[in-house]
Amino acid sequence: MAAACRLGLGGAGLALVGWLDLVGCSAGQSQPLQAVVLSIGDGDTIRVRQAGRSLTVRLACIDAPELAQSPYGAAARTYLRQRLPLGAPVTLDVHSTDRYGRLVAEVIGEINLGLALVEDGQAFAYRRYLEACEGRAYLDAEFRASRHRFGVWQEPGGIPRPWEVRRQRRS
Repeated sequence: MAAACRLGLGGAGLALVGWLDLVGCSAGQSQPLQAVVLSIGDGDTIRVRQAGRSLTVRLACIDAPELAQSPYGAAARTYLRQRLPLGAPVTLDVHSTDRYGRLVAEVIGEINLGLALVEDGQAFAYRRYLEACEGRAYLDAEFRASRHRFGVWQEPGGIPRPWEVRRQRRS
């Protein structure tokens, strides 16, 4: 899995740049970070402890249903809680930070958690950001989940995409 700590900071996260440099994550290079799970926020956001710091991590390459997308948002969070228990060690393959200052990373426990979420129909491949990942693997996983009608694919064509739900909420 190719990591590429690409920083898309926008207005937030400038203090994180120096910290990422300290752990060896600067333009053109990256090192996976070892961390421990502190909590699960929703189906695509976790908190971890890494090198004595508490960090919020947005799982890269995927978009899980919003909690308001009942029952699918809660199901994605429950799935992630079951697959990633508190105190579990994880490896963070950091891609960037988002506009909220969260690390955007592929989270690897015993498996790639984002890919597992998509494979089991608990999240969508986030096409807008797949270039930072092995996009084909995420798209193939999504295809298999839709074919088997897992999770979000129980509805014909799948449920409304989380990015569409957020866009409608903003307008």
